[in-house]
Amino acid sequence: MNVTNFIDFSFTDTVDILLVALLMYSLYRLVKGTVAINIFIGIVIIYLIWRLTDLLKMDILSNLLGKFISVGFFALIVVFQEEIRKFLLLIGSSNFTNRRNIIRYFRFHNQVKIESDLNFDVLLESCKEMATQKTGAIIVLQRNNVLDFLINKENQTDMTLSPQLLQTIFFKNSPLHDGAVLMKKNKIMATRVVLPVSESRQISSKYGLRHRAALGITEKTDAVVIVISEQTGKITYVKNSELETLKNVDQLKNLLQHDLSF
Repeated sequence: MNVTNFIDFSFTDTVDILLVALLMYSLYRLVKGTVAINIFIGIVIIYLIWRLTDLLKMDILSNLLGKFISVGFFALIVVFQEEIRKFLLLIGSSNFTNRRNIIRYFRFHNQVKIESDLNFDVLLESCKEMATQKTGAIIVLQRNNVLDFLINKENQTDMTLSPQLLQTIFFKNSPLHDGAVLMKKNKIMATRVVLPVSESRQISSKYGLRHRAALGITEKTDAVVIVISEQTGKITYVKNSELETLKNVDQLKNLLQHDLSF
């Protein structure tokens, strides 16, 4: 093999490598913190060894690993069926045609942001009151990914956020307090929403089911979630599968204004 052919990269080759790297990184983020991460790393190592043996003309080992990879592809569909479902769900729920998304991607050079339609003052005051009273709550705020798959006839609502509304919903004797509230802009789209629970083993034991549910939805979508602990009254902000316990409502305000503006 001519060495110059190996190092002769075209523009198409560069794009190809970047796309593969992006795909691998997306898959890694998808399985990070789960049991599947060990399988994923093992597959990557075997693939790299296979490509190396093929490059060095080690025919026997290369053929053996090649057959293993080709046959193992179908087994991987079974092993990673949950992760594949999450990946397809993430792609299918992305609202790329949204006008604000288009502005966001094509006006990246402009530092001016479009403010969210969400009434921050009402939401922050509600969170502060619920934290003070130790009222357990979980509020999912939709961003780019459409969350319609969480809505059904039993939990669908169409309420405009107003003072005391969230406190009424999450009041412990209220029939609506079980599950999460789904918000889009300034509208409460659904109550009693059942969220997918994260299977990550990296979650601290101090976090309860609400926090695991918040992690679960942020593993699949770009939504942000506000969790208020019923035991401690602390507010936790969840984004991109990461939990951040906040010191005060002002910190929550800064995070929301940053993440919900375009």
